[in-house]
Amino acid sequence: MRTDTAADPGFTQQVAPYRRELLAHCYRMLGSPHEAEDVLQETLVRAWRGYDGFEHRSSLRTWLYRVATTTCLNALKGMRRRPTPCGVDGTSSDPADDLVNGAEVPWLQPMPDALVELPDDPAAVITSRESIRLAFVAALQHLPPRQRAVLLLRDVLAWSAAEVADALGTTAAAVNSLLQRARTTLEGLALRSDAVTEPTEAQQRELLERYVAAFERKDIPRLVELFTADVVWEMPPYVSWYQGAEAVGAHLDKRCPGRPGGILMVPVAANGRPGFAQYLRDEKGGGYGAFLVQVLEPSADGIRHVVNYLDTGVFDLFGLPRWVAQSDSSGMRSA
Repeated sequence: MRTDTAADPGFTQQVAPYRRELLAHCYRMLGSPHEAEDVLQETLVRAWRGYDGFEHRSSLRTWLYRVATTTCLNALKGMRRRPTPCGVDGTSSDPADDLVNGAEVPWLQPMPDALVELPDDPAAVITSRESIRLAFVAALQHLPPRQRAVLLLRDVLAWSAAEVADALGTTAAAVNSLLQRARTTLEGLALRSDAVTEPTEAQQRELLERYVAAFERKDIPRLVELFTADVVWEMPPYVSWYQGAEAVGAHLDKRCPGRPGGILMVPVAANGRPGFAQYLRDEKGGGYGAFLVQVLEPSADGIRHVVNYLDTGVFDLFGLPRWVAQSDSSGMRSA
């Protein structure tokens, strides 16, 4: 029995062009880069073992997606959905001590852009980025696994109902029914993307530059000016989250431990959106320690959503150190 894809360089070479997009598909299904990577590895092993039986009635890419989807559905059996804090109960809260044990709530995790496929075609890039944005992946978590799979295969990959039915071992009528229920659920979640005016490249660059400058100075009034009126601020693994520029500003003023001049913002890109890894200065250690990673949703009107991951393990996803020496901080800012 085959057990190691690395022992077959021919197979590895054939599937290599599809690896990143398959990882994105597994991430949409599972909501965790780590779990997506594990399932992708299992997918490739299954595909390698079954390759002799692959009859080429479809493309290799399509066949790999079928194997990946089935593997994801198996992995999701008995697995809890991965929410963001505002998806737990749908209400804003402000308790001081509501830290949730990470083992109790498997939070939705960010996906670094560098790990997934973003096409060269500008129009395709927009579609790809929308399909991995945190709000969309969080909404997918509200769907039962088979509805999730059908929606992704039909609406993201543009498969026909017959192709999806063949992949899932069901009928086209059943696929259409699952798709309709999934779309209805997502419409009820009000993702807001259609009503949002995206910033131009120049607008976004200026907005982010002002955001970094205000944050590193801990200039709360300037930060409030950069938020939309209905901005949402989330902080997994904390359940509490805040909505409204003034509420977010008050939280940052009272509870953010960073001090003016003691915050280092390092740019990252995740889920098709800009973000920052935030470090706080350690006066005794002479450097900066990892604090959180943020993923932002900018719009032409300002920053409308920020998810802050207060788990320093997230830094590892981006290949970032958990400690930055004072002498290296300037280079990190411009990374």
